[in-house]
Amino acid sequence: MMMIRYVAVTLTALALLGGCQKKDDPSEAGPAERAGRKLDEATQQAGQKLDNAAQQANQQLSDAAKDTSQKLDKAADTASEKLNEATKEAGRKLERAGEKMQTAADEREAKK
Repeated sequence: MMMIRYVAVTLTALALLGGCQKKDDPSEAGPAERAGRKLDEATQQAGQKLDNAAQQANQQLSDAAKDTSQKLDKAADTASEKLNEATKEAGRKLERAGEKMQTAADEREAKK
């Protein structure tokens, strides 16, 4: 009786181990190996999708940075142009004020 159980357990263990044995032909792969391969494929695809998403995000950030830089350059050019205009206008006003002061000084001298 004990011997029959021992033989039955041994045969069952051999059958289970035989089912897990790695085979050279992929079509003969066991369920665990097929699942492992599917997991590998899914992991590889997910990694590829993450790489693509990262590249797209990087490109979008680069484009946004270029756009922002161009807008800042344009704003700086506009501000510089306005500052130049304001400086010229201030110079004209100072020149007029100087002319008025000179005229007033000339008139005072003429009255003496």
